[in-house]
Amino acid sequence: MPPVPRPKRPPRILVVDDHIDNAKLMAHLLRSRGYEVEVANSAEQAQPAIHAQAPDLILLDVIMPGRSGYELCQELKSHPATRLIPIVMMTGLSDREDKIRGIEAGADDFLNKPLFPEELFARVKSLIKLKEYTDELEDAEDVLCTLGLSVEARDPYTEGHCERLAHLARDLGHQLGVDEDSLVALRRGGFLHDLGKITVPDEILKKGTNLTAAEWEVMKQHPITGEMICRPLKSLRPVLPIIRSHHEHWNGSGYPDQLVGEQIPLLARILQTVDVYDALTTERPYKRALSHQEAASTMRREANAGLWDSVLVEEFLNMVAKAQAA
Repeated sequence: MPPVPRPKRPPRILVVDDHIDNAKLMAHLLRSRGYEVEVANSAEQAQPAIHAQAPDLILLDVIMPGRSGYELCQELKSHPATRLIPIVMMTGLSDREDKIRGIEAGADDFLNKPLFPEELFARVKSLIKLKEYTDELEDAEDVLCTLGLSVEARDPYTEGHCERLAHLARDLGHQLGVDEDSLVALRRGGFLHDLGKITVPDEILKKGTNLTAAEWEVMKQHPITGEMICRPLKSLRPVLPIIRSHHEHWNGSGYPDQLVGEQIPLLARILQTVDVYDALTTERPYKRALSHQEAASTMRREANAGLWDSVLVEEFLNMVAKAQAA
């Protein structure tokens, strides 16, 4: 017999309204449509509920004691863990400036008070469907990141490599002042940069050194393959330049496109810098792990020879030195 699919959990909605009767009425209406509903009467009450179990939708009153709905909305939309939760702002205010302020805070939709049940149901249904699509995309990204880790698992000497690169690349990006979307791309790039190696045979992948010319041509295809695998997901578009270009060299001797200098995307150069450091400081069957000082000397020498971005190398080495001294 085929497996019985697990029942889908009902969407979870958080109602945030300081008017208790209004909140209870909305909760009653939404539960009658099969939604799971939790109620909070202030921004302060809402926060622990959101962080304990992220809701699929938030219905948020604008005017509340303490922090306003605008402030809570802006805070949630600025945090990577909560910014994709749809937020509907509920207000009795009809002034155009109030709606503009809500849009600037990141609100996804508005409901005017008094609420009409059919309008409430229609807005909620639409945004819950949007959240389902977003979750599906996140699930697809998780699958690809797991595939990236499966590539790492084929070589016992690279255990933890992807996780280290994800953290180091994000840290270096933060030090350089790149925006939040770029920091997310760098973290994902840590897991996905070598995804294309999934098509490289073990006898080549695990050989490690002294590849033949034919084997080297196979290996050099992995950035292109990884980019092709990730291209269908629009949410991974910022990661594609990292995947494709992290093996380019500052002097144009890298692959697959022989880019030169700043033709190499900045995020790819950031990941490349931390990748080189991790490779130098990790033991391999054919070499010992270098100390930080030895790795720093090697990276500076190779940067002077035209392989790496010397400015990024110095930024990264200074960052590591400060972390070790702390």
